[in-house]
Amino acid sequence: MSQTSPPFSYISPPALDGRVALITGAAHRIGAAIARTLHAAGADIVLHYRRSEEAAQALRRELERARADSVMLLGADLGDCQAFPGLLAHVQAFRGRLDVLVNNASSFYPTPFGQVSDEQWDDLFASNLKGPFFLAQAAAPLLRATSGCIINLVDIHAERPHKDHPVYSIAKAGNAMMVKALARELGPSIRVNGIAPGIILWPESQEVSQSQKADLLGRIALGRAGSAADIARALLFLVCEADYITGQIITVDGGRTLQQ
Repeated sequence: MSQTSPPFSYISPPALDGRVALITGAAHRIGAAIARTLHAAGADIVLHYRRSEEAAQALRRELERARADSVMLLGADLGDCQAFPGLLAHVQAFRGRLDVLVNNASSFYPTPFGQVSDEQWDDLFASNLKGPFFLAQAAAPLLRATSGCIINLVDIHAERPHKDHPVYSIAKAGNAMMVKALARELGPSIRVNGIAPGIILWPESQEVSQSQKADLLGRIALGRAGSAADIARALLFLVCEADYITGQIITVDGGRTLQQ
């Protein structure tokens, strides 16, 4: 009897089985969507939070209903860069490896020019630039051992300054250059890329009126806001299917940057 090949199937095993991803600011919003997406692809997750322990615990319970003992919580202030080597020691103790670092945590609020304080400058730079840089530096030995990757959440306002948010915009511009600089420093063993979201979720810290929303949406070529899932899918592509891409920032904005 001749042997026949098994039927072709589009279903493949999870792409990230046995891999570990550290996601900063992962308890809510885009960070949580990224955690769900990478976890569904097979990765074990180190879920970082700062103040949102209750939400982080709830997300861990949700993910571990699908796969037991697959999530570690890591509470930390990313403004304390001296603590990073110790944090990475905890990450290594979790599974003995690190494959993906997602620098997602970010402070965002207005700082109108003429009213900016030292504290605001330091806070926005700590979460959007200094913290991601020094966390990447601390994580590099683990990532080098696995030929891993770093993904930064940048912003379209790294290139197009956001009115009344000069400090945030400046910090994100530095974050964008960090993607390129670290890609050069860490290649060939570690890939470094970024994602620049447009209008994905309305800010929690600021009230946006319906007329303001309509005006902003009218500037988007696709005519609608995106979703956290749009960012998570782009990130999954960079992690799993972009072995020859480094130093690049993918803009996920529905065409917002096509218009003034």
